[in-house]
Amino acid sequence: MTGALLVTGTTSDAGKSILTAGICRWLHRNGVRVAPFKSQNMSNNSAVVVTADGRGGELGRAQAMQAAACGIAPDLRFNPVLLKPGSDRSSQVVLLGEAVDTVTAGNYRTLRPRLAETAFAAFEELRSAYDVLICEGAGSPTEINLRDGDFVNMGLARRFGLPTVVVGDIDRGGVFAAFFGTLALLAPEDQELVAGFVINKFRGDPGLLRPGLDMITKATGRPVHGVLPFHLDVWLDAEDSLAYGRVLGRPGPPRGTEWLRVAVVRLPRISNATDVEALAAEPGVQVRLTIEPGEIADADLVVLPGSKATVSDLAWLRDTGLAGAIHAHAAAGRPLLGVCGGYQMLAETIHDEVESGHGTVPGLGLLPVGITFAARKTLARPAGSGLGAPVRGYEIHHGYVSAGAPDPLLRYDDGRPEGAVAGNVYGTHWHGAFESDEFRRRFLTEVARRAGRRGFTVAPDTRFAAVRERALDVLGDLVEENLDTAALWRLIEQGAPPGLLFLPPGAP
Repeated sequence: MTGALLVTGTTSDAGKSILTAGICRWLHRNGVRVAPFKSQNMSNNSAVVVTADGRGGELGRAQAMQAAACGIAPDLRFNPVLLKPGSDRSSQVVLLGEAVDTVTAGNYRTLRPRLAETAFAAFEELRSAYDVLICEGAGSPTEINLRDGDFVNMGLARRFGLPTVVVGDIDRGGVFAAFFGTLALLAPEDQELVAGFVINKFRGDPGLLRPGLDMITKATGRPVHGVLPFHLDVWLDAEDSLAYGRVLGRPGPPRGTEWLRVAVVRLPRISNATDVEALAAEPGVQVRLTIEPGEIADADLVVLPGSKATVSDLAWLRDTGLAGAIHAHAAAGRPLLGVCGGYQMLAETIHDEVESGHGTVPGLGLLPVGITFAARKTLARPAGSGLGAPVRGYEIHHGYVSAGAPDPLLRYDDGRPEGAVAGNVYGTHWHGAFESDEFRRRFLTEVARRAGRRGFTVAPDTRFAAVRERALDVLGDLVEENLDTAALWRLIEQGAPPGLLFLPPGAP
């Protein structure tokens, strides 16, 4: 039988995705045919897969990153259920890559049995195709209000007898209490599968943790399988935790005499903001996510990223004063870029009866196009060119250009225009375009010229694919050097050890 392991967390953003990726990379480097699996993900950051029959489909971006750690192409079965929040009360349901419904907390329970059945079937198929599956949970396994019907945390573990480890972020504080409480509020049958803990983001001498490690092991009857140190290079392919008001990544010193400052607007329903990670990988380019008009005013380039709720996020820009700051930035002749939903916001008008149902609303009026939302979502992995350089990307959008014939930013391989340029304002529906190295260099050179940064020199040797591979290798190194990999391998091969201590009170 295929070996498997479930990685859960004390909280959201505890480190499940990166630990899963690190274990995947460690196993891959040891010749194991390994694949990731997350039965249900809730994220607006997704990747596109084009299947053998030419159909485009979505899965969580974290699972695409974990697939890369395994040295394999993404597969829709790696994340069979994806929930994409469009508001605080509703989410689009993507099932095996295809948007099939919109749910609220109320009607989700009705749909959940179908989702669980699909997820379990995908797990079974993958189990027959790979040596090992490294599964990622969602949120916490101790969401006691959601345990009934769960199929991503202990519901998945119970169904397939998966040994489970719990990761906690010590940077937040209270990690030992979180470990104990996570275990103690699980039913006895769930506790039997929780075989140990991992601490994430520790800063300092691990020896200082020894009393706590010994105490939690004694109190729970389960070992801490290792302590992952905080590492500055672990920042690519973030899922939902991009914090506004901070610099993204580790910007290297400029090759010239000046920095290029990029402000990315942290929209409420931001999606695929990972587009700007390629810019942040460039020496001398400082990328900051922000909701502050003052930071818009100080930036050389402003980016409006993707959004799962274009019309409502556009209204938010106006309500917060950011729309005025964006207009002032563009009026001053400084570069402005919109990607996907951000591109749509720059249009003259937006007609949306699909996503928001608001009908026709005025856009920011900075690009000479009209946008209309179609019921069917465009999902594709296009190739083409822009600024005289080859470009590849991916598309995930309901909106399309229905009016206007702007100068295009890009062209498809077949010559069709894509996106728009109007002086210092740029827009495109293509995500991932800036991962094309030569296109990114030419774009940044143009941005620096328009922003008056004559001392900025783009680096000629940054290869974003290599940056991503190095980041995955860092994760593999962290696992190999800081975790008890022999213990992890025993769990994968043999399952959770019998006779694990039960902690009362158990599930309420």
